[in-house]
Order: sequence, then C-alpha cells, then structure tokens
Amino acid sequence: MSFHSYLPRRAGPLACVTALALAPAAALATPTEPLELENSVQATSECASCHLFLNPPANEGEPNISPQAYTGSLMANSARDPVFWAGVAIAHQDSPGETEDCVRCHAPIAFLEGRGDAISIEELAPQDLHGVSCDLCHRMYDDGETPPGNARYVIDDVAVDGSVPRRGPWTYGPGDDPQHPTSDDNELLERSRMCGTCHDVTTSRERVDDLGQGLGVPFNEQRTYREWLGSAYAQDGPDQRSCQDCHMPALADVAGCDGFNIAQKTHETGGRRHDLVGLNLPVINLIQAVYGKSAGGPLDDPYFGLTLEVAELLRQQAATLELESPESVDLSAGLDALGVTVTNETGHKLPTGYSEGRVMWLEITATYGEELVYSSGRWDEDGMTIEEDAQVRRYEGVAEDFDDGAQLHLLRNNHWVVDSRIPPRGLVQDLETDPVGDRYALGPDDTWPHRDVVSYSFPPASVVDQGPEVAPELTIRARLLYLINTPEYVEFLAEDNNTNAAGTTLAALFDEHGPPTPIVLAEQEVTVPLTGLEGPSTGGGETDATTTSAGTDGSTSGPGTSAGPATAAEAATADASTQGTDAGSGDDDEGGCACAADGRGGLGGSAPWLLLLVGAGARARRRSIQT
Repeated sequence: MSFHSYLPRRAGPLACVTALALAPAAALATPTEPLELENSVQATSECASCHLFLNPPANEGEPNISPQAYTGSLMANSARDPVFWAGVAIAHQDSPGETEDCVRCHAPIAFLEGRGDAISIEELAPQDLHGVSCDLCHRMYDDGETPPGNARYVIDDVAVDGSVPRRGPWTYGPGDDPQHPTSDDNELLERSRMCGTCHDVTTSRERVDDLGQGLGVPFNEQRTYREWLGSAYAQDGPDQRSCQDCHMPALADVAGCDGFNIAQKTHETGGRRHDLVGLNLPVINLIQAVYGKSAGGPLDDPYFGLTLEVAELLRQQAATLELESPESVDLSAGLDALGVTVTNETGHKLPTGYSEGRVMWLEITATYGEELVYSSGRWDEDGMTIEEDAQVRRYEGVAEDFDDGAQLHLLRNNHWVVDSRIPPRGLVQDLETDPVGDRYALGPDDTWPHRDVVSYSFPPASVVDQGPEVAPELTIRARLLYLINTPEYVEFLAEDNNTNAAGTTLAALFDEHGPPTPIVLAEQEVTVPLTGLEGPSTGGGETDATTTSAGTDGSTSGPGTSAGPATAAEAATADASTQGTDAGSGDDDEGGCACAADGRGGLGGSAPWLLLLVGAGARARRRSIQT
C-alpha cells in the first residue's frame, strides 16, 4: 500500500476567519484588480497531488511538514467562516457598497474574478471557497509602490511555458525541475511585509478623539502588522522575529514536494512548516462539525487535527504568567497584595486583530478544599458569562460610533473607547498602535510595557473549618483566558441582521455544536497555609461562627456555612482603590515568541488518525469599560 493511502489525496474547499478587511485609507498604486489576470489564481486543491506527503524519518513525531498541511487553517478557510458572513451582512446594512474589501481579503478568487460585491456565501462560485490559496501567496510580489494593508495584493501574471512561476526559497539543478515553473525571487514571501498585505485594516471613517474631534487619519480597525513593525521584533538584535518565525516555523533539509520527499532530495537551505495558525479554534471546530467528512461533509478531517495540534504549540508561546502570593493567609485579615504579572510573548498586541466580540481576561480563584473563598473574573460555564466584579482585569479593544455610542458595527466605528490589549515588547509611540486608556505608561526608553502587573485585595471572610479531612490550606489559581466570539456578539449578529439569515444560521450552529469557550493561554497555581477558619459545624447544619463578614462597601466574602461557595459579589474587594495597578515598563532577559507559557489548559489531545499521520511522518450600545 502506498504511504499516500494514509492521507487525503486532495483538499476540499474550506474557510474560516473572523476578521473583516475594509475600505482603503488612501489612494493606492498598482494592486491587482478584478478581471485583470489572464492566468486565474488556482484553488488550493490543485496543489495537493504534489505538495501533500508524510514526514520523512528525520521529522518523525513532529507536526506534518508538507505545505498542504495548512489546508485546515483559518488562512486556507477564510471564505466559509459563518461568523465572517454574518459580519458582512451587518457591514452591508451600515455601509452599502463598502464591503468589497471584506471579500477581497477572505475570498480573493471571488474578488479577482469579479464577485467582490458578494454579501453572502451563497453568491460565491465553488472555486471561491478556497480562501487564501497557495497560488495567491506564491504569485504575490512587492511592486515597490503598493503599501501594505487592506488586501492590496499584487499578483504576478507573466506566464512561462504556459504557467506563471511560483515563488519560493529554492533553486533547482538540471533534471530537478518541479512540475511547474519556479522563481527564487521570494523577497516578499520571506518578509513580514507579506503578512501585512492583509493584516493591517483601515476603514473609510475618520478617527476621532474622546471629544469627538477629528484626528486627520482614517480609523485603524486592525494593526497587527504595524504592531510588529513598531516593536523590538522588527529591529536587528536578539529579539528580532518575523511573522513567519512564529507562524511558519523554520525547518532544515526538507523536500518541497512528494516526489523529492520519496527520492530523499532535500533543500539544504531549509524551508518552513506551513502552519499559518492563530487561536480562533471555536470556528475551526465549528467548520469541521459542519463540513468535515465525519459529519457527512466534503472536507477531510485530518487537516483540522493538524491545525489543532500546531495551534496548541502556538498557544504555549503566547504569554507567561507569574503569581505572587503571601506565604500564608489569615481569613480574619483577608487576602491582600495578591500579585499577578502577565507578559506578552507575541510579536503584536495580545490579543490582536479583529476586536469585535473578543476579550482576554484574568480569572482568579482561591479555594479551601472544594469551597470557593475568593474570586475575580470567574468564568461561569453554565451562564457563559465573566464575573463582573470590581477587580476584573480585561484586555480588549472596544470601538464605537462616537455620535450615538453604537458598538460592534465595524464600518461605523470611528472612536476607540479603550484598547487595553497588552503591547508587544519594545512597542514605540504611534497613534496607529498606542494603547487607549490609562492602563499603561511609557517607560524611560519611550516604549510601552509588554507586561501588565496587577494587584488583588480581598476582605476578611468567614469560612467554616471542614475538619481534619481537609488540610487547612488555600489554593490560589490564576488563569489567563481568551474568548473569541462572545455570546453578546453572536446575539448581536443574529438580532441586528435584517439583510439575510446569516446571523441566525450562525447562532443555530453554535447552539447545535457548542458555543465558543475560553482558551487558557497561561495558568499558575499556589497553595499556602490557611488560618482564621471558624469553628466546625455542630452537626445540625448550624455553626458557632458568624455567617458572613462584611466588606467596607457592604459586600461579603466567604460562605457562612459549609453549604456552598462564596458568590462573586461576596468575593469583591471592599475599596475601588484596590483594583489592579498599572503596568510597569521594565524588561527582562526572556526571548520573544519561543517562550513557553506556564499554563496547562488548552486544546485537548490529538485524535487517533492524527497520531497515525504524525507517527508515519457587546451589543450595539455604549458601555462602561474596566481599565
């Protein structure tokens, strides 16, 4: 049996990503426009027959290294994402005729072939569903005039022997030519500027300040590339990292296609794994549940598993978390000066990109046995809500239409209410990328801090001693959680859509296959001795202790009996002055993207077929923002 029997022979059309690319900020030079190409951009499935293979022995146990492995990523699947199309419908309602750039980025083949005015997936042709295809990236070049952003790609259309050469890092000797013309002019392909083609997004509305005064610049809806460009990672030195270094890890001595892999002909200059992943895993899982072959759909399931595997590796690199607690806790005095430091280890803000319906936050819990004593920002799995206590620490970008305060309407946004996302290391001042709010302060070197230092304080609590069976210890846990597509955002996409059924379809899909759940980016836990427990139960459900201990603001903390845990309100701080402190601006000696997180939570284990493969080779209103 051929080793290819273990792999799907051809990738089906996929799609999923939730960012929207929008109207250009200014007149641009020579990007490729609709119906200009004589040689159409090919679908990803056209590349599978040669660029899909099992790992050679030297890469056994690693994620699949063949270029086709990216087929399960959001990059490859950008045109089928139901969240994207639900967002396009709202954007079309708000600004008719201004959604073409959405399609330009998420369905490039549709745009290039004249279907850029589509506002629903039903308006696309079958070939359009291949998202950001291999052919698009490997024919793209820098014309020296077109600036990055808003999917202003420039596509090579000069054919050689009937086919346009594909750009890449390798040259070939006599007799080694692949099945299509190649070009070693990969100057753009190997630079972060390549990623900036789509990962900077500007809308047509003028940005205004907190007084509603125009700032003379269009609204900076997404600035992932510019965040990197202004950081230490874009500079020569020990921190230098490209987008590709993290999202397409380097490989040594690899083959680029099936035939060379079989013949063990490798390119000694190395190559890159085609992971191209982020952490929008709920949508990946949703698309597999709808379109995977295991569910009766057309798409091969192993690609999704590969994406989840490499996304787990990326998750471990995103952030580090340090928890500083007292050596012991006396409940009669409360828990004071609980310190948490979150460090952004990515090359852009954490989180970055499309901000609508996305939030990262700190969850703090302190338990005695099974009993919850203190908490802040606790995630309620049943209610799908974040505990909104006085100390909750959120990291998010919230924009609005300044005139009426409407939020979540992407094409109407012209004012940043807050941007508390953590900057990357060494980010310099720039109106396009500066945080918004008073969370962060510039350091002595005039760069923004890449970490956030928070201090929590909890009032005295009355907790009943559970006897010798439960050790007198307090377990304190901090988790950095990231939720993409909040319930409020999914509800907004359904209720505010009067154009088509995309929003209600999305809500129904989440209801059927499971709603988005938070991803654990980092986690740390400590256990300390506990004193100040109240007397044990007398056996009749009563205790000889006061049932609650009131905070100075009237809130309470700690359960009065052994009957149940403290509520969120009971765990709240007594004084607003005890909220988390602003971030410091110090640096450290840690590296950049390669630093592992402390967390243990995450994405779950690999499916059996994946082991075989690898082994063989806020609603639309103004709201108060916690800063």
